[in-house]
Amino acid sequence: MSMLGKAALAMWWDVSPEVREELEHWHAHEHVAERLSIEGFLRSSRWTDASAGEGFFVMYELRDHAVLASEPYVARLNAPTPWSTKMMPMHRNMVRTQCEVVHSHGAVTARHVLTIRCSPLEGLQDKLNTKLGELGESASQLPGIVGLHVLRHQAPAMAATTEQKIRGNADRAADWIIVVSGYDLDALQQFGDEKLSNAQLEALGAVAETQCQSFTLAYTAIPPDVV
Repeated sequence: MSMLGKAALAMWWDVSPEVREELEHWHAHEHVAERLSIEGFLRSSRWTDASAGEGFFVMYELRDHAVLASEPYVARLNAPTPWSTKMMPMHRNMVRTQCEVVHSHGAVTARHVLTIRCSPLEGLQDKLNTKLGELGESASQLPGIVGLHVLRHQAPAMAATTEQKIRGNADRAADWIIVVSGYDLDALQQFGDEKLSNAQLEALGAVAETQCQSFTLAYTAIPPDVV
């Protein structure tokens, strides 16, 4: 398994241009260090919209799913710093998904990633699981592509946190997530068009919640980098 651990926290959001610089500064120099100081947080990666839009994709790789409801993490979620308290309302259109890692083939952090959020068609979850595993094995060796990873939403049993309440309790969650990593954006986008289109997803046993989104790596860190 190529991801660092058996679970992940995957998030999408966007911010208005006037606060983007501060949000990136906060995320890189306070928030990532805070999260990676928590036992079980293994790597943080942030990508920005490859088409220069306002969106971000952020993923934390975790030791296991229990980290998402661990006492140290929940304590941080319920006691945000003053800077975090300021920045939380600026996260727009938040999709925040606690996940288990279903498949992981090849590298995770590359110059670009392609993400798609989808759900299995009724009665086809097992088929989707099998087909995405097969797709990951082949995709990770294609020119321009270095990895394919599949995550599945599994919410921990916990109450809404202070951070969620600051954001307005409007966080959404994806169901299944496909993350394709690569060094060639054109190759990734071609792969998305050919293998993850609506028709292809249906053949795999899924329906898209979003179309493929492309992102470019902005920052990645592991605990020794910041703690």
